[in-house]
Amino acid sequence: MLLVSTPIGLGFGIYEAFRLAGGLAFLMIALVSVIGAAMATVVVTVRREKREEAACQPLANRGEVK
Repeated sequence: MLLVSTPIGLGFGIYEAFRLAGGLAFLMIALVSVIGAAMATVVVTVRREKREEAACQPLANRGEVK
């Protein structure tokens, strides 16, 4: 539900910011863009580290439970 409602609310918020404050809405868009870039950087880093960790494990040890 959050994956659907958050972008919709963000869109309405930016629309209202343009309607009420005009130029200040660009600051809101910049802030949202920076936060989105930071989140994307974290996701890319986690995926890269996970891939590197999987590549370092020997094939014989994959999937074994000790």
